Amino acid sequence: MASADPKILDLPYDADPDPDEVVRAAMEWHFHPETGSRYWLERARTLDFDPRADVRSHADLSLFPQVANELREVPVADLVPRGYGPRPDIVGIFESGGTTGAPKRVVCPADWLEKLVDWSNANLDVHGFPRGVDWLGITPSGPHIVGEIFRRSAATHGRYGFQVDLDPRWVKRLVAQGGGSQADAYAEHVIDQAAHILRTQDIGVMTVTPPLLERIARRDDLVDLINAKVKAIRWGGTQMDPDTAALYRTEIFPDAILYGHYGSTMILGIAGQRHGSAPGESCVFDTFSPYITFEVVRPGGGPVAYGERGQVVMHHVSKALLLPNNLERDTAVRVAAPEGTRGDSAADIAPVARFDDEDVIEGVY
Repeated sequence: MASADPKILDLPYDADPDPDEVVRAAMEWHFHPETGSRYWLERARTLDFDPRADVRSHADLSLFPQVANELREVPVADLVPRGYGPRPDIVGIFESGGTTGAPKRVVCPADWLEKLVDWSNANLDVHGFPRGVDWLGITPSGPHIVGEIFRRSAATHGRYGFQVDLDPRWVKRLVAQGGGSQADAYAEHVIDQAAHILRTQDIGVMTVTPPLLERIARRDDLVDLINAKVKAIRWGGTQMDPDTAALYRTEIFPDAILYGHYGSTMILGIAGQRHGSAPGESCVFDTFSPYITFEVVRPGGGPVAYGERGQVVMHHVSKALLLPNNLERDTAVRVAAPEGTRGDSAADIAPVARFDDEDVIEGVY
């Protein structure tokens, strides 16, 4: 079987390429001496298989070892594929949250972020998000990719983006050290800043984490402001249980669209909530297949049955990044993915108690 042309990796977000051809094209791109990154070209020497010859389908990604923890120390220049040329258009260097030790780093080329945001914007259209309105984001900025996704989404789907920065690492440290009252004070400080924007600007879309949305819902004046102005709320960063989501949709913010996303810096992206769920039903997240895919597995590997809970494994396979078999700190219920896509969809996201020998603390993100 011939290798796929790497040009397939340049197709627009809605081109629907064959998933296995994408995998073969990515192997050719990331492991060819002229286009691959220094990291993967050197790492290939330690593998007991030849990615360009032996990885022919999405299922073959299981041949790769888990390498995400190596990205805590790798020089970021070694992660950029040589095929991007001597002056690659890099949007940013993004880091994981640091929940389970020193942060891991990935590099985000501009062409990937454009494709991801185009896909995300199309999802927002399906859910009925208004276009051309002003956005408010209560999210981390650097070094987390979610802030850049917010800015691009606000500029391309909306009009102006107002942002209140959030430092989830500081909150997690406070919680870990028993500083719950300080963490509360910090969270209220963040909400106070968002409140000023809501009062003075015509905000139509809000992006927020579930713990902060819960705090907003305790303030009657902010609930009234949101019901008067905000047409849609996009949430993410931590889980939201179905009962809470139903309460928001039916009683607290009954006229606003509620839409969730779930992702990771280590896959340079997000999965979007499946459209059409009724209040009280579990939120199902579908991936940007074939570039981002999930598997929900049992301890030691192998998929759990549909409807059962397992740990989430994420894959990213694109021109920008190759990171297969990244075991996440989350569990989820396995759901069948939409027809024609690869991997699993995930519902009822929840963190594990410990990961990489560290306690998992969610905090505000």
